[in-house]
Amino acid sequence: MSSTNDQVVNDAQPLLPSPSEVMTVAASRLLEDHKVIFAGIGQPLVAAALARRRQAPNLTVVLEGGMIGIHLMPGELPDSTNEMRAAVGAEMVTSATDIFLLAQRGFFDYGFVGVAQVDMYGNVNTSVIGDHDRPSTRLPGPGGGNDIASLCNQTVIVTNHELRRFVEKVDFVTSPGHLTGGDSRRSSGLRHGGPSWVVTDLACMDFDEASRRMRVRHLQPGVTLAQVRAATGFELLVADEVTTLEPVTEGELSVLRRLTGDLAADPRLDVPTKDGALR
Repeated sequence: MSSTNDQVVNDAQPLLPSPSEVMTVAASRLLEDHKVIFAGIGQPLVAAALARRRQAPNLTVVLEGGMIGIHLMPGELPDSTNEMRAAVGAEMVTSATDIFLLAQRGFFDYGFVGVAQVDMYGNVNTSVIGDHDRPSTRLPGPGGGNDIASLCNQTVIVTNHELRRFVEKVDFVTSPGHLTGGDSRRSSGLRHGGPSWVVTDLACMDFDEASRRMRVRHLQPGVTLAQVRAATGFELLVADEVTTLEPVTEGELSVLRRLTGDLAADPRLDVPTKDGALR
């Protein structure tokens, strides 16, 4: 969870990273070189692209639409996994069916999912709020989320940390986490994978090896454990040693905003860094 030794974006600079940027950077730091990520559009794709330009240049990014080994154009991020803009420079373009077959065979190291609700075992709801037959809110559904959560070797959940999202029991299990804890996931037939990290604007959490309950491991800069607990609708486990993540660096923010096309909003970051962050 460490970052490079770039100059830190601190209070001396008026433009600080947004909560979304903080989450994106924290998630990107989890990604290792020579791995494969099944990325969705938006924050997961930006985190993957950031990791490729930082600590993981050999990270292979795969999209549901059939693109493998994509090379994103800064400021030209695709709006859909099926958009041909995502295929520019790709090492291979195949079908969505082939992508999910690769997932079934265990070729994808990471998958990212967002949530409307998540419980202490990492079960995710993106289907309905309220009773399934008479919901108060009907949500978009799983898309490829269930496949990602079921088949990828690790699932990373990225979401804002809010009481309405972190609930004791999800209203519907759209994408399985560790189900009821312990070995229940494996007993259900999902023999590998499961959520490994939950990244929010307040903290980074993993899951206890025995109980499979969510556990606080790292706090975002300036955040207290009390704040994390107050924004969570269930009792969190806490690691023996809870550390504070390094703040977003100038290099990370520069690369991130170049990727998203937001660099013009902060021209002071449009400078090279000692590690070549703007390449």
